[in-house]
Amino acid sequence: MLHYVDDMVTVSEEAIIRTMFFLWERLKIVVEPTGALAAAALLEGVVKAPQTKIGVIISGGNVDLAQIGKLFS
Repeated sequence: MLHYVDDMVTVSEEAIIRTMFFLWERLKIVVEPTGALAAAALLEGVVKAPQTKIGVIISGGNVDLAQIGKLFS
């Protein structure tokens, strides 16, 4: 299965939280941290693909709303 993989990257927890906040605030999409990973890599510039169309799957709304204030503060 790994022969289908071109690359793997990492992003910081802070980048994931920034992306979650962006998605919640700007796009009104409730997304859990792991569901925001691919978007975080693009928004943070970890993945560079100039002049390329990229699709990102944003998934998961399994978020404890009582705890989300701690993440975004």
